[in-house]
Amino acid sequence: MSILEARDVTKVYRRGRVSLTVLQGVSLRIAPGTFVAITGSSGAGKSTLLHLLAGLDMPTSGEVLWEDRPLSRMNDAQRAAFRNSTVGIVFQFYHLLPELTALENVMLPGFIHRRRPRKPLRARALTLLEHVGLQARAAHKPSQLSGGELQRVAIARALINEPRVLCCDEPTGNLDSTTGAEVTALLIRLHQQQRASLVVVTHETALAGQADAMVVLRDGRIVSQEELP
Repeated sequence: MSILEARDVTKVYRRGRVSLTVLQGVSLRIAPGTFVAITGSSGAGKSTLLHLLAGLDMPTSGEVLWEDRPLSRMNDAQRAAFRNSTVGIVFQFYHLLPELTALENVMLPGFIHRRRPRKPLRARALTLLEHVGLQARAAHKPSQLSGGELQRVAIARALINEPRVLCCDEPTGNLDSTTGAEVTALLIRLHQQQRASLVVVTHETALAGQADAMVVLRDGRIVSQEELP
């Protein structure tokens, strides 16, 4: 049984007469509650695949399905609602709003999602900041936080709407080795606690080695797909 599936997807970017094929016939299933690591060299198509799975982009051909429902059958507003309520996304470069505090950045997706009341939303955001070790930094703005702290805020933000899938694009790629190890441990712990599926694009063997399954991409194709002990 899969909660999220890529079925024979291709992705071609075109600019004038020039085209670039990034993914070529990729098929992948994500089971509920599992941790899948997507690895491969730079330019292999890892981030593109993650963006398709998260509904941030649409394939040129093939389908991405959420519980057997093709995302292509959703309109833009429906896909936006899907991303907000069902998928948590963590980017390598955080994408926090600089004018908001850490607490406000975490709360932001909750304001969009079903217009949740402020008081319980704030309480959940504070709880999440506590889970990532940053409750004392709730009133700080991004410019006042370290890289590791910024990524922890981004992880808390991704969890605010209780997503069923957490998609992370190189979550430790912009961090030093010590901070990266701390964020890796945090992601594993939160995955186990939240019971959400975890899909991570990473170059880090320490992170990929803790997954339930590892997918290796090369030149836009899956060249290896195995379950890990």
